[in-house]
Amino acid sequence: VQLVESGGGLVQPGGSLRLSCAASGFTFSSYAMSWYRQAPGKERELVATITSSGGSTNYADSMKGRSTISRDNAKNMVYLQMNSLKPEDTAMYYCHAQRLTATYTRDYWGQGTQVTVSS
Repeated sequence: VQLVESGGGLVQPGGSLRLSCAASGFTFSSYAMSWYRQAPGKERELVATITSSGGSTNYADSMKGRSTISRDNAKNMVYLQMNSLKPEDTAMYYCHAQRLTATYTRDYWGQGTQVTVSS
């Protein structure tokens, strides 16, 4: 199983970034996908979630209206478009896959991609 994030980097306040996560080794279309972030000295927090079909999304209040999560089940990819970035968005961003059934929970994490918002 692999989740490989890309697209992070240094961006000025007000700028945009598109994060990508390439998934392999599991049935991607059966998993809800999420982006989390963790800033130094802070707990990891949920940024956005998309259901396995892509039919429903949910966002942290801090990212509502500034970000869009999407997925391509044909390509086993999930994306996070972030706009109007602020210095407080600086963090390591992680891709997460989760499948919940009546009998088990399975989840996987990527290694993360660094986003730094600074002038």
